[in-house]
Amino acid sequence: MTHQGSCHCGGIRFEVEGEPEQALSCNCSICQRKGALLWFLPRSKLRLLTPVENMATYTFNKHVIKHHFCPVCGIHPFGEGVTPDGTPMAAINIRCMEGINLDAVPVQHFDGRAL
Repeated sequence: MTHQGSCHCGGIRFEVEGEPEQALSCNCSICQRKGALLWFLPRSKLRLLTPVENMATYTFNKHVIKHHFCPVCGIHPFGEGVTPDGTPMAAINIRCMEGINLDAVPVQHFDGRAL
């Protein structure tokens, strides 16, 4: 199934293919502040519907994860990185997806603060 998603103001819009069977709640310094519920999938399953220029990007620590956010409304709809074998991945904030029943998606808690 294809789902639509966006930041709050619609400046960043995307489509994602698939169904989130699980989301990750991380307590690292940035994820805890964002409050995102992340669904990880291959980057090829994410299609941007707005220009890349509409996004701002933040990196920190090892600068390997691109945390994308809207420079207008400040919402973080997704991030990008790679797996240890180099496969491009996307981390979709399922709170930014339309038509998702958040209560139906099991949440795994990850201790990112311990890394």
